Amino acid sequence: MTLSVTRTTHGLVLGGGLAGMLTARVLRRHLDQVTVIERDELPEGPQHRKGLPQARHAHLLWSGGARLIESLLPGTTERLQAAGARRIGVYRDMVSLTAYGWQQRFPETQFLFAASRPLLDWTVRDLALADQTITVRSRTEAVALLGDATHVTGVTIRDLDQDTTTDLTADVVVDTTGRGSRLGKWLDALDVPAPQEDVVDSGITYATRVYRAPGRTADAFPMVSVHSDYRTREPGRFGLILPVENGQWIVTLSGTRGSEPPTDDAGFTTFAKELAHPLISELIGLATPLTPVQGSRSTANRRRYFERNTVWPDNLVALGDAVAGFNPVYGHGMSAAARSAAALDRALRRNLGKPELAATALRGISRAVDDPWNLATAQDIFYPNCRIQADDPRLEEELNNQERFTELVCTAGLSAAPVAAAVAGVSALAAPATSLQSPAVLGALRGGTAPAPDAPTLTDEEWARVNASADQD
Repeated sequence: MTLSVTRTTHGLVLGGGLAGMLTARVLRRHLDQVTVIERDELPEGPQHRKGLPQARHAHLLWSGGARLIESLLPGTTERLQAAGARRIGVYRDMVSLTAYGWQQRFPETQFLFAASRPLLDWTVRDLALADQTITVRSRTEAVALLGDATHVTGVTIRDLDQDTTTDLTADVVVDTTGRGSRLGKWLDALDVPAPQEDVVDSGITYATRVYRAPGRTADAFPMVSVHSDYRTREPGRFGLILPVENGQWIVTLSGTRGSEPPTDDAGFTTFAKELAHPLISELIGLATPLTPVQGSRSTANRRRYFERNTVWPDNLVALGDAVAGFNPVYGHGMSAAARSAAALDRALRRNLGKPELAATALRGISRAVDDPWNLATAQDIFYPNCRIQADDPRLEEELNNQERFTELVCTAGLSAAPVAAAVAGVSALAAPATSLQSPAVLGALRGGTAPAPDAPTLTDEEWARVNASADQD
């Protein structure tokens, strides 16, 4: 009698952030065990941690990404809303001054979740780790890849507290360690060439402060954003009020190179007044500051084209900011990670155990980040002193060619419902950029549109809530 023994399959995820937890969930669909390697001690709740410095700034989970996360981790959206996350209808619950003018508040066609980044991360992490076959090794970092240029067999990890190293074997290794990824260094040790890398750096910096929302606006107030017009070729200035859980507003101000927001209280207040419209300044003047101003500068659009390498280990994948990091003003990082996780899922379903697994996954991930990459860089390249380092000289030429059409569509979308719906779908990463050339959009462009609003679109009821709160306070 012959006994058949099936080997336990194992996946390794480097990085325990949102991208890492989505990746762990995807790997577990196809492998028996998954281990997540994380430098930080992950908090037991929606708390800040050292390894996620940008978590204090405003983050948006657009509907395109939210739907994908829900498909991977059912119950995510319900958990978020139960914890106080706000569901913002696009454009119903948005007061927005775009580069082209004030956006009319059409009925919802897309949505986004507004919540603190710790709550978003904790919700995803808690649901992912409910699967006992996914384990986390905290206070641990990867220091090298095991294997060679054609096949990685695992990773050498270091215990940060004990300062000891261990080799872990794996069938699939996925790097989700973010902008600070050391994958290039590890690949060099295996004689794998560095990937092509493009950088579009507008020099944008961020300053964020958390406020207690005026009392009657705590549970019902739109998201408010003010953008400058990139077509002026002057440094950009942006402001955002994001209503989140616990009756709080996350207020993030940002500016491109030459117009950076200060991180002192007085400077923060002055910068808000000097935005293209003083609405945000007026509103935060009625709110109560709860935190100091926090700054951040790690904001360049940076993309690594791993899929273009002619030499690559057949079971090594990168995902999230390790592949493409975006200017956070567009709020696409988490949704791009969800799209990439879905691409990895498809590649595993079709090619697990085959030599083409990594190549297929990396091509799918590259396609998943194309739209958010183009959306971010299409505006950033026009700000003064934007630094472009790209091996592909077509980058700036192609984006310049797109500018006129983008201007036509986005201007029409301010007051034409069919165009606004198409723009919302693209912005939410719920529809491809090609949908902007649909018959409905092109027909609206030919037919002309009504004038856009010429003032902030807060309703009388919303103003009354703010003013009543101010009187009570």
